[in-house]
Amino acid sequence: MDVNKFSAEWQSQWEKSGYTTPTAIQQHMYEPIKSGENILGVSPTGTGKTLAYLLPLFEKIKAGAGNQLLVLLPSQELAMQVTEVARLWLESMALNVQPVIGQANINRQIERLKEKPEVLVGTPGRVYELVQQKKIKAHLLKTVVLDEVDQLLEHSELNAAQNILKRLQQETQLIGISATGKNIEAMFTDLIRKEILLIDVTKEMSDNLQVIHAYLRLPLRKRSAALRSLAHVRDMRAIVFFNEVSELGAVAEKMTYDGIPNVTLASDQSKFERQGAIRLFQEKKVPFLLTTDLGARGLDFQDVGYVIHYDIPYEQAQYLHRSGRTGRMNQAGTVLTFLSNHQEKDLKKVSSYVKEGLQEMFLFGGELLFEKPEPTKHKVVNKKTKHKKKKKKR
Repeated sequence: MDVNKFSAEWQSQWEKSGYTTPTAIQQHMYEPIKSGENILGVSPTGTGKTLAYLLPLFEKIKAGAGNQLLVLLPSQELAMQVTEVARLWLESMALNVQPVIGQANINRQIERLKEKPEVLVGTPGRVYELVQQKKIKAHLLKTVVLDEVDQLLEHSELNAAQNILKRLQQETQLIGISATGKNIEAMFTDLIRKEILLIDVTKEMSDNLQVIHAYLRLPLRKRSAALRSLAHVRDMRAIVFFNEVSELGAVAEKMTYDGIPNVTLASDQSKFERQGAIRLFQEKKVPFLLTTDLGARGLDFQDVGYVIHYDIPYEQAQYLHRSGRTGRMNQAGTVLTFLSNHQEKDLKKVSSYVKEGLQEMFLFGGELLFEKPEPTKHKVVNKKTKHKKKKKKR
């Protein structure tokens, strides 16, 4: 990838996006994608994977030639975010992108498909529904990208994704994107039934990440109070992850009652509530986003200094994806886990991939410290006031 060869509009957008030089995954995927190879790209979260596949694919698209590129994602939120990224870069190319997601008005989607947008971004269920209705002609697609493919393989919509792939031409280019390479190569190859080029830059990118992994020892009953104290830490902007929606809701209510601005992103909310929460946090109107694993993948928020695990994740993949919401694009970040005394083994198990290990931190006086502050000793002084009778002057 040679940024200097981009159009003036793309070079301007590159700078606006905060990039200087291409990341490893962007560099290594560019030419193989342009040459039409079937690829599995693996790179840690926050390393620019979306642009790593979008930019070379956009350069291959022919204006006015109908649906050519389909990007599949496991959630509506991820699909809308990729759609917005695509729009920014397609603006100067006279190319159109259309989101095709569930819970949106399908009749409106059908009307817009009549305009034959070159790029489609969607969730498998809705895309397959429109393929069945022959509103999307899968056999005409030139490239299909399965972003967050490891999650798609475990997702309830896997069958829909498989059915879409069955409708493709043999020569259709297939690309898988994942933040974790564990077992994914064999699973992806089995899914697409083709030989692939594996591009795994995990080690190369992990060595450059500037993320501190730490923990605070806190019993469960003191954790919401700790969030209240963390609100006073300088430049606090955090995504707080919970294992249970019920706990998330209870903590959000306490924080709101205490006057701490926050938004929530959870599966029991409507699409519009989730979109509103994403927008407020993205625009930096609130310092805390409280969520479950719904917010752990793909969502790209700028300048998130902290990820807080209110609960220890059940699996290593959860810890990895949640933690990846900070330290994006080589920025500094801190991953902070709330830990009860009996949970050390559980935390070590899910964070074992962290080379530097985890450090203990202490919350004191609105600051996060690596050393436990010495308790202040107060000297108690009892002053006894002696009342002396004044002698009357004669």
